[in-house]
Amino acid sequence: MEKDKLPKGAWLVVVFLFVVGALNYIDRNMLTTMRSSIVDSIPMSDAQFGLLTSMFLWVYGLLSPIAGYVADKFKRSQVIIFSLVVWSIVTWLTGHATTYNQLLTSRALMGISEAFYIPAALALIVDYHKGPTQSLATGINLAGVMIGSSLGFVGGWIAEKYTWNLAFNGFGIIGVAYAIILFFFLKDAPKDNFLLKHEIKQHSKIKFSFLGSLKYLFSKSSYVYLLISWGILGIVSWMIVAWLPTYYKEHFNLSQTLAGFYATAYLYPASIVGLLIGGFLSDHFSKKHHYARIMIPIVGLAIAAPSVFLASHISILHISIIFFMIYGLTSKFTDTNMMPMLCIITDERYRATGYGILNMFATIIGGIGIYVAGKLRDMDFNLSYMYQIAAISIILSICLLFAVKANTKKDAIKNEL
Repeated sequence: MEKDKLPKGAWLVVVFLFVVGALNYIDRNMLTTMRSSIVDSIPMSDAQFGLLTSMFLWVYGLLSPIAGYVADKFKRSQVIIFSLVVWSIVTWLTGHATTYNQLLTSRALMGISEAFYIPAALALIVDYHKGPTQSLATGINLAGVMIGSSLGFVGGWIAEKYTWNLAFNGFGIIGVAYAIILFFFLKDAPKDNFLLKHEIKQHSKIKFSFLGSLKYLFSKSSYVYLLISWGILGIVSWMIVAWLPTYYKEHFNLSQTLAGFYATAYLYPASIVGLLIGGFLSDHFSKKHHYARIMIPIVGLAIAAPSVFLASHISILHISIIFFMIYGLTSKFTDTNMMPMLCIITDERYRATGYGILNMFATIIGGIGIYVAGKLRDMDFNLSYMYQIAAISIILSICLLFAVKANTKKDAIKNEL
């Protein structure tokens, strides 16, 4: 049974982490917005510049499960603060890099330190918000992440107006200063006896270790289905976002600047609204329907799939933009409910680890999706067809979420027996 009464400071934690999430994505994304300034200072090829981002993603993805386990084993608030301090220092050090190898090393270190944030942050939020505020609280935090992504251009502006070093130095100092504030105010949620007796008995034989956590999570078919579904959506999301500017440019004969504007200026705001609406709807319906946090993402994806399909067929630019906006809005119903879904299907002791694995899978497979799409482009494969494949993939993800719901019900019946 969900608990309606919130611990003291539950919403303040969401506000604190909203800012941390925004800083997280500003620090990681602003490098791509200042390419010319960095290359002028530290000469490198396009392949080398691309490797800077790839290195971050590889390290970030591979470390995510271990980062989640650390957040389950130790105090989540301390993991968050430590992560913020380390990545802020790394951000500051990036601004002092004078060689390519130093830049590459800083991106790897950034991947390690930032990997520890998201699993710990979302787990801490659901520790505070166990009841009908859970999805909205999660969505607000992820909205901070989206805003941080969209503010990455600030780094490019600072680099163009002043120097690229100043952007990294400045945000590094801001991050450390904010971590000092969090040290005094960000705390873990109060402990309670939330686990039922039969749950404790069921999991008492599983040693709390990284391998034990993996054994527990992958013993649940509902988690495996959720993992595959999330991986498919990762491919779809990365492929759509990465190639949307190119699609607009070629399909509607736009300039590079205008195509980039249409691909981001409308999609990101729609996605932020989708996180909040998806969270609100799930919280509202979860008061009467236990599986609302699974059904709302299914409804959202059922709208997103035909939207992507139609957007790839339309020959009128503004209608295509509207359909992609609908996709951006409704697809985020899944993002804002991913951790709440984990709360339904897994023991609370393994939530951060579970999300870390999901994060790793989506990041790595998403990167593969971008590469495969690029190979298809080299073979003159039409982007419209790729987006139609993406729409079909979303339908497959919906089927997997239905399987998550069905297996979760089976597990609940077994526990009752």
